Amino acid sequence: MTTKAYGSAPSMLPPYLRAALPALPGIGSLPGIRHRSDTAPDLALTRNGVRVDPAQLRRFERVCGFAVGDVLPATYLHLSVFSLHLALMTDTAFPLAPMGSVHVANSITVHRRLGAGEAYDMRVSASDLRPHPKGRQIDLRSTAQVAGRTVWEETTTLLARGRSDPAVPDTPRLAGDDAPPGTTQWRLAADLGRRYAAVSGDRNPIHLYAATAKAFGFPRQIAHGMWTASRCLVALQGRLPDAYTVDVAFKKPIPLPSTVGFGSRLGDGVIDLVVRRAKDGAPHVMGRVTPG
Repeated sequence: MTTKAYGSAPSMLPPYLRAALPALPGIGSLPGIRHRSDTAPDLALTRNGVRVDPAQLRRFERVCGFAVGDVLPATYLHLSVFSLHLALMTDTAFPLAPMGSVHVANSITVHRRLGAGEAYDMRVSASDLRPHPKGRQIDLRSTAQVAGRTVWEETTTLLARGRSDPAVPDTPRLAGDDAPPGTTQWRLAADLGRRYAAVSGDRNPIHLYAATAKAFGFPRQIAHGMWTASRCLVALQGRLPDAYTVDVAFKKPIPLPSTVGFGSRLGDGVIDLVVRRAKDGAPHVMGRVTPG
């Protein structure tokens, strides 16, 4: 596998411009812009000695609702690998067009408490390109190490919608009717996507304004999946062990502004969680926290 090392976070603007080019008629098929479509890239991106920006951490805690502290929330290091994700997704060896990809599931494993003062060695790669009834999926796999030991792992699953194939079996994540009810209501403001984007760097147009979201088929802007996952962990603060895995499946986009219900249930050490649409109880997000 080829490894490309970065001494600092890759610039975000050039990748965003490259991400838009494959979606343009007549341009997306040109050499140097067209993405390969047959396999996951044999490429890993790394960045060593990553340290937390205290100001960014406080902004992240504020927009998500985390209590201020010296231990990183499980979802915070996603911000540290996001620029590497974007660089990998805009490489022409990546098989899916970035602007056509939807974040459908996420899994994070925290092996121990993550100190805000530590230096992290980050690594990102892609694997398991596979068919889906509505297109194709791929996993972005990220790790953080401290002194050579893995302390954090993440799998980000992306779906590129394409020709439907009913012959491909669907393997729904965290599917089931036994999810807890959404008993606590959250009111999400219209500018939530813009506020989270300012902290995370994820300025996908579908999260910013109604006009930019409509260009990609959404009636109005939608909440970031990773903000929703973070807000769920906020609701579970005080019940999370030092080491655990949190799995979430993003079932339906959350339009902004919106009112949603959150619910959780503890059983045999496992916490099941759900974010539901307030008007009819349909699940936006289903999740599970497993000690570990």
